[in-house]
Amino acid sequence: MQYAQRSDEYGRIDLRLVVLGLMVGTIAGGGAILFRAMIGLIHNLAFLGTLAVGYDANRHTPESPFGLYILLVPVAGALLVAWLVKTFAPEAKGHGVPEVIGAIYYGHGRIRPAVALVKSLASAVSIGTGGSVGREGPIIQIGAAFGSTLAQWTRLPEWQRIALIACGAGGGIAATFNTPLGGILFAAELIMTEISARTLAPVILSVAAATAVGRLYFGDSPSFVIPSLELGMHQSFAPEVLAAYLLLGVIQGVGAVLLIRGIYGFEDLFDRLPGNYYSRHAAGMLLVGLLMLALQTQYGHYYVQGVGYATIQDILDGHLAAPGLLLILLGAKLLATSLTLGSGASGGVFSPSMFIGACLGAAFAYGVRGLFPDLPLDPVACAVMGMAGMVAGGTGAALTVMIMILEMTHEYHAVLPLILVVGAAHGVRRLIMQDNLYTMKLSRRGQPVPQSLHTPWMLLRDIGDLADTPTREGAKPLRDSARFHQVLRLEGEVRALWPAGGSRPVPALVQPPDTPVFDAVAHLHSAGAAAVVITPNGRPGEPVLAALTLEEIAHHGHVPPAYLRNRRRQRR
Repeated sequence: MQYAQRSDEYGRIDLRLVVLGLMVGTIAGGGAILFRAMIGLIHNLAFLGTLAVGYDANRHTPESPFGLYILLVPVAGALLVAWLVKTFAPEAKGHGVPEVIGAIYYGHGRIRPAVALVKSLASAVSIGTGGSVGREGPIIQIGAAFGSTLAQWTRLPEWQRIALIACGAGGGIAATFNTPLGGILFAAELIMTEISARTLAPVILSVAAATAVGRLYFGDSPSFVIPSLELGMHQSFAPEVLAAYLLLGVIQGVGAVLLIRGIYGFEDLFDRLPGNYYSRHAAGMLLVGLLMLALQTQYGHYYVQGVGYATIQDILDGHLAAPGLLLILLGAKLLATSLTLGSGASGGVFSPSMFIGACLGAAFAYGVRGLFPDLPLDPVACAVMGMAGMVAGGTGAALTVMIMILEMTHEYHAVLPLILVVGAAHGVRRLIMQDNLYTMKLSRRGQPVPQSLHTPWMLLRDIGDLADTPTREGAKPLRDSARFHQVLRLEGEVRALWPAGGSRPVPALVQPPDTPVFDAVAHLHSAGAAAVVITPNGRPGEPVLAALTLEEIAHHGHVPPAYLRNRRRQRR
């Protein structure tokens, strides 16, 4: 069978691709170092008036000596970001990962080299001047852009370009969080379109290289110093505690929906405002500046400024223990992130998701303990689980975030609560809305992408096996140059019809029932046909056994029909 011959290719490892993957991982690790240095330089200059690259995001920024003039810092940053994006690379606008996914499914794995440079500059300015966005999305896009550029320079085929994009994306995550397993899973769960020996080998080595480079500079510590969680056997397996974690997951899922709708709702709002990109982004960042200043005046810290790691660290250290203040910060961060990204900033959504999830998780724990003092619910553990639940619900990276949390905490007893919170959050968000933070942007452009990967078992079958409703004997023979108008399913039969007049003819190919599905789909794409009509020997004029549209074949293979329609439009 032709497919069986092709399947052998997926087990062959290309040494050249492995070497290129190592190069991409090394560059991704170095890119993470340079990017964070750029953020530190801009942040120190903008907030403190000093020329230095040292910046510990886990510590709060001191009150600026500029006083009320600090309001102009986010506005100045917005104008510079708008100029960079509008002039050099529109793809650098937003949170980055949707552009990477879009390039894979709709751009043949090609990302312009300028994107890496412009994205790094624009995102560093957005974060450094107070924008409420994360640094993970930009690092992913920077690494992916380099992987794609290297693949284009070396004239690699499309599947290898996509593999190098995954190398850059996974390496970027691993170097940022010091979570190599999480980096591999991120690439597999959200970026890769094929998981096989030939694609996993370069990704694994790329992530290893990126992690090694990151550790040489940042050290071996995780992004957050997470204290020992109070999760003994009793806290982990008591039914009432597990029920509380399950409820927390449900709440986090609803919170993820609010975050997604908030960001894209504000994007629509700013698009409707008069003016241009410059004036809209400046207006949005002025509001963020006012919010930062209000929090500094009232509570002593800017809190929602930048990546927000300092606030997360406060929660993990137990310094933020007032449920009321936690909920205020939650709402402020949600508003600041929606204003920042909605008005047109460049930056990621991972960090804001963790901030909101930590606030919600800790507030939930303190609230439950107030109602049920005897319930052994650890606020720090709930904050950690909340971070995982919000990221999983918002981005869809459920497996990735579970492994990342375990890598950062080294807490085996966290496994069961983690599964409950992440599973519930991810499931609730999917029940309410199918799209996540990444795919929503593409869906709004009319570019749907598959949100799952499947083993290609269906491709091993013959096309005749998919036609589970054969026609009765004496079906109308195929004629009219292998073109038909529509496919009808009536009373358990499938029949190709050629009525006079009616709808526009649909081009179809005639195939025998023993044609492998893989080959049948390839033939359809090559011929520009939309359906296959199955006859005993694959010849026109024979009785029609069945007829299947491309959408019906895709349904058996779990590929969204809308995705196939968009691909056909692109080919035209």
